[in-house]
Amino acid sequence: MALTKEQIAMRIAREIKNNTYVNLGIGIPTLVANYIPEGFNVVLQSENGILGMGPFPFEGDEDADLINAGKQTVTLLKGASIFDGTTSFGMIRAQKVDLTILGAMEVSENGDIANWKIPGKMVKGMGGAMDLVASAKNIIVAMQQVNKHGESKLLPECTLPLTGVKCIKKIVTELGVYEVKDGAFHCLERAPGVSIDDIKKATAGKLIIDENVLEMVF
Repeated sequence: MALTKEQIAMRIAREIKNNTYVNLGIGIPTLVANYIPEGFNVVLQSENGILGMGPFPFEGDEDADLINAGKQTVTLLKGASIFDGTTSFGMIRAQKVDLTILGAMEVSENGDIANWKIPGKMVKGMGGAMDLVASAKNIIVAMQQVNKHGESKLLPECTLPLTGVKCIKKIVTELGVYEVKDGAFHCLERAPGVSIDDIKKATAGKLIIDENVLEMVF
């Protein structure tokens, strides 16, 4: 069985280290806030101006004034702070963020990422993705491996306008975990019940996968 969006977020949460600052992008990455390991001192940053963001609120506890970059209501942890976009992007550009977790529409085997625009479709703005990929110390992509037509989004080259070049090192999808290095997607883990053939069919770029690749355990 392929991973749900929540399980992708759970798996990515395992990559977070204690005593770090982490930026969560729009989409699946926002779910990671719900799965921070217990006892970890992790400060979540949202590019719209929050430091110390907590998990999503329970129904009925929402505060419409507290939102993340995806306009979803969030909570604040004790000691959190709120500030303007200039301060927020100053943190990002000064490399004060240890880990950035982003969504993507395409990733190439060289680590290029496209996640801000589909030509012909209305775009309200490029958001902060370009600043994040240019400044982040470490980036993990959370994405679906195939699109709604069943076509791979792990490609030899991105077909959509690029957000960043050779900046992605790790990807977590509904099918597996991949390290991007030496011009290929190296499969480190596969989702429970997902076969090696399933992964091969869903990867258009160069794929390196061992016959004994580990299966994730939840």
